[in-house]
Amino acid sequence: MTMTKKDIALKISDRLGIKKQLAYEIVNTLFNAMRENLIAGDRIEIRGFGVLGIKPTKPKPAARNPRTGEIVYVPARRKSYFKAGVLIKKALHEPLDE
Repeated sequence: MTMTKKDIALKISDRLGIKKQLAYEIVNTLFNAMRENLIAGDRIEIRGFGVLGIKPTKPKPAARNPRTGEIVYVPARRKSYFKAGVLIKKALHEPLDE
């Protein structure tokens, strides 16, 4: 199952008893702030959830296009990562009930 921003806003609305539109604006504002900080290169640590961050990659001067065999240069860039927190790791390591 995939959860969207709208689904998160609906859950917040139900749990807190606030209007759906207000909950959606809160969720949207939160994700916009997180996106802006990640683009700026900041690390986001949410206790009990995990860490979101950006790390640089190294340039690859001799990568190869698998279709044509042509050698191409891949420049250095940034990529995002997520490291799950302790509570999520514990929950994921428990055996599945079948």
